[in-house]
Amino acid sequence: MSTTQSERLRELLEPLVTSQGLDLEEIAVDSVGRKRVLRVVVDSDTGADLDQIADVSRALSAKLDENDALGAGEYTLEVGTPGAERLLKEHRHYVRAVDRLVKFQLTEGGGELVARILKVDDEGLDLEVPGVKGRKATARRLAFSDVDRARVQVEFSRKDKNEEEA
Repeated sequence: MSTTQSERLRELLEPLVTSQGLDLEEIAVDSVGRKRVLRVVVDSDTGADLDQIADVSRALSAKLDENDALGAGEYTLEVGTPGAERLLKEHRHYVRAVDRLVKFQLTEGGGELVARILKVDDEGLDLEVPGVKGRKATARRLAFSDVDRARVQVEFSRKDKNEEEA
């Protein structure tokens, strides 16, 4: 998708998404055979439920139908949320990932780190690095400038905080 088309779509759709109390995270147009698929990813600090997704999908569809932003031809509109293993890019993404386990790729050959985000401020993150082989978890501070990439990890067997305290 050209930058021009991406910018046009963002300018057209972002006010509608924002009016629904959501953030427009991503827009992508892909070709599938002769059809095009417009994927719109939305989120908020409290997440987005199915009713919000349906409402924003209807609003976006109506706006796209009255405009010619995608040009002639058929397209399919898909509206969804970032998913469980989301890539963290913006400050708000880190804030939304507090208490989640995240895999960090560190800058300048710093390697990889898997840790739980405890707190986020303007400069960086307070983390809890899980202990290995029965060792206690350790605290660590990580500046945003030390992070090359960060992705939320799916946890299937994490204990609830109440279970840990019992």
